[in-house]
Amino acid sequence: MSKQQKLERKILWISLSTGLFFVIFEFMIAIYTKSQSVLMDAAYDASELLMIGLTLFLIPLFHRPVSEKHPFGYGQIESFLVIIKGFMLLAVTLGLSANSVEIALSGGNIVDGKLVSIFQFIIAIASLAVLYFMMRINRSLSSPIINLEIYGWKIDVVYSIGMGVAFFASTFLEGTKLAFISPYFDQIIAVFIILFMLPEALKMLVRAIKDVFLFSPEKEVMEKVKEISENVLQDTDLHAVFYDVTRTGRRMWISIYFAVKKDYLHVETLGNITNQINAELAEQFDNCICELVLAKKE
Repeated sequence: MSKQQKLERKILWISLSTGLFFVIFEFMIAIYTKSQSVLMDAAYDASELLMIGLTLFLIPLFHRPVSEKHPFGYGQIESFLVIIKGFMLLAVTLGLSANSVEIALSGGNIVDGKLVSIFQFIIAIASLAVLYFMMRINRSLSSPIINLEIYGWKIDVVYSIGMGVAFFASTFLEGTKLAFISPYFDQIIAVFIILFMLPEALKMLVRAIKDVFLFSPEKEVMEKVKEISENVLQDTDLHAVFYDVTRTGRRMWISIYFAVKKDYLHVETLGNITNQINAELAEQFDNCICELVLAKKE
């Protein structure tokens, strides 16, 4: 097992163990306070744990090199995992959304805003500590999976702080003209959670489906690839005429079809240009391979 695999597994185990503790704590608070927003947060975190567990099991496959039998390696497995995760998040969202609407139509429910607020601030502080520790380990590591996991913990920190502030503010509604909102405040927060989480889940799902069918990446990625490549090619006799970019999982393959301005081209020169483009792309993208393909004579 390589050093990168060991570090990936270490960070994922940290995320899995601490996340499991948080989920148990969240479900207990959700049952005690009957809070839909806390329950929804716990459900999302539980689905994340399942994906972390699957990722831990499949990490060795992601590092296997491409071969004649597996020309794309096992990168598509990562895309399938993201698709599963996306559908799980959508199912959880729709199920809990229906429950929230049912409670709201039944007159809502009043939760202990102070208790939920204190709980969310505790979760935020603990999440911040875990995030700091994971980022220290990740200094010498470049992994799409770990970067995504760290991003998720950053979202958890901001989200918990936001919920803590919101429920703390709700305790001041009593005795005001807005007191009628109190029974529905928890459902309102749950709706905001849906609006916050759903776009990201849909975005991940669409990207993974595109990766499975080997569609080209997002417009931003394509523009960056072209910008980097053109900066290298502009000082050469090569002219790019077509870009074929395929991404699946953590791997991305780039074929640049080019025309040459002269009647000849040294193989050594072509190799040097290819190496330079790959070096430039490696600074922006992980697990990226670029090749230059002669398209026609200009």
